[in-house]
Amino acid sequence: MGFMTKSGAAVPVSIAPHRLEGLLGVPRDAKGLVIFAHGSGSGRLSPRNNQVADGLRSAGLATLLLDLLRPEEEADRANVFDIVLLAARLISATRWARGQPELAHLGVGFFGASTGAGAALLAASELKQDVRAVVSRGGRPDLAGDAALQEVRAPTLLIVGGDDTPVIALNRKALAQLRCTKDLIVVPGATHLFEEQGSLEKVTNLAREWFCQFLPKRLEGNGFSDRKEAGRALAAALVHLTDEKPIVLALPRGGVPVAYEVAKALAAPLDVILVRKIGAPGHKELGIGAVVDGANPQLVLNEDVVRMVRPSERYIFDEGKRELAEIERRRQLYRRDRQPLPVKDRTIVVVDDGIATGGTMKAVLKALRESGPKKLVLAVPVAPADTIAELSPLADEVVALETPEPFFAVGAHYRDFAQTTDEEVMDLLSRAAEEKSPS
Repeated sequence: MGFMTKSGAAVPVSIAPHRLEGLLGVPRDAKGLVIFAHGSGSGRLSPRNNQVADGLRSAGLATLLLDLLRPEEEADRANVFDIVLLAARLISATRWARGQPELAHLGVGFFGASTGAGAALLAASELKQDVRAVVSRGGRPDLAGDAALQEVRAPTLLIVGGDDTPVIALNRKALAQLRCTKDLIVVPGATHLFEEQGSLEKVTNLAREWFCQFLPKRLEGNGFSDRKEAGRALAAALVHLTDEKPIVLALPRGGVPVAYEVAKALAAPLDVILVRKIGAPGHKELGIGAVVDGANPQLVLNEDVVRMVRPSERYIFDEGKRELAEIERRRQLYRRDRQPLPVKDRTIVVVDDGIATGGTMKAVLKALRESGPKKLVLAVPVAPADTIAELSPLADEVVALETPEPFFAVGAHYRDFAQTTDEEVMDLLSRAAEEKSPS
């Protein structure tokens, strides 16, 4: 479906999987995409947010205004103030945008109003580098929680009305918790809704300047033609490990074509390491942890999210059991009759086609460490520098060929990033098994 119009005017869209109604406007040569998170009692038809969106599109920024709740969900007022639910929906919408060809290359920013600001910052703390900037208008950023605010990487601008005294105090409190590039601007004479003459225009100008600064149109750098080329380049950086007789473990599915080239160059056996995310109750987009396959499957929890969501022990147990069943299904599909390769006392090279936030890879590395490898190596073609810094203490060696800044999405660094199929994974694993037996 084409979203671009000559004027950049917004067109209706429906966003899967929650059937969220939205208005998407994509001007030609867009510099970035701003997704709006509306406050309580507001939505995609909000005159104030549409006025801001018009101003952003005039500066060459695409905009997506959407209802984070369906009409029947809005009837329950508890949902309107459920920050975790709203953040999960915003994460889902962001991933939807990443899957649209006309939007995939654009840096994403969030514009949050009222309670939507809390949801935007909570979502940004989960998506990390996938969100390049956040602007809050008369927002409640404090509702994201201190732990989430400290995890936000995106440059954040808080805009508050000068006569909105209680909200100014809450924004100052939230500002103190943010560890990213940040600013707080108070608009003199403006109240909570910025209804005073000229006040919303001031908000629009401030938001436009912030987003145009932090949402460049495209990534710089050459990137890779496809996963095969990335794997060969990665193999060249890992050749020093050949004498250690390593085992290469790939994260399926996209990591397998990359890892196949590495394993072939290092004359190493290839296997997959299976991991499944555990989503928060009712909000599967928000990960509370992951289950990692192995002789003794490991459950790795994101303690910050667990403290926020407070899932029951029974829920974690049941979800872990369900995801283990899915891991078993995939194990049978990918390995067929082959046994998993032994990890203990071996040099293990963990490969994926790239890393964004690092949550899944963190769970994998922690689980593998428990299995007693002699040496643990993380190797990827591309990842953001700060994610690599976070993961480095979990591995004995880290190889990342490119660490671009800004970093938007893994797929933006490949000219061909077509989805890897289960059939391709099975074929490459079979070929690797024929070419090399574990020693």
